[in-house]
Amino acid sequence: MILWAGDNPDREGLKSTPSRVVRSYEEFFSGYETDPESILKRTFEEIDNYDDMIVLKDIDFQSHCEHHMVPIIGKAHIGYIPRKRVVGISKLARIVDLYSKRLQIQEKMTAQIANAIDSVLKPQGVGVVIEAAHQCMTTRGVHKENVSMTTSHMTGLFRKDSRTRQEFLRLITK
Repeated sequence: MILWAGDNPDREGLKSTPSRVVRSYEEFFSGYETDPESILKRTFEEIDNYDDMIVLKDIDFQSHCEHHMVPIIGKAHIGYIPRKRVVGISKLARIVDLYSKRLQIQEKMTAQIANAIDSVLKPQGVGVVIEAAHQCMTTRGVHKENVSMTTSHMTGLFRKDSRTRQEFLRLITK
């Protein structure tokens, strides 16, 4: 790539660039190494019949567009209604990290997060909303600054009950 760009790979400032890029890519794409169930399987059942919505919002993430391999930078919001158990809130942020550390499109990432939580925790429902800026649109192509995309994926009560969905959307926009 250095040669293709027109530079000299033997130049002092570029000699270590290939190994730095490899280390960067190992970090950027580390989400393939972990199974979501291993993150979500440790739960707490002593919840005194708590069955109201749990929301974790404004979870920062960085991902990479699978079409151009440039950054997607945004925030994820997750809500779920437990059935018999809850998960530690850091685990929700880790699920966002796991899926964001893969080559992605935002729509797929939104569904993957919701479906993983739904599959492992088996709650009454899950809602995930992601808002992100795509560098493939801001730094190349159409060059549109200050544009963000919002995606959502709902399961269970979040999909079936409009009041539940509206409560979730109201909580994440405060």
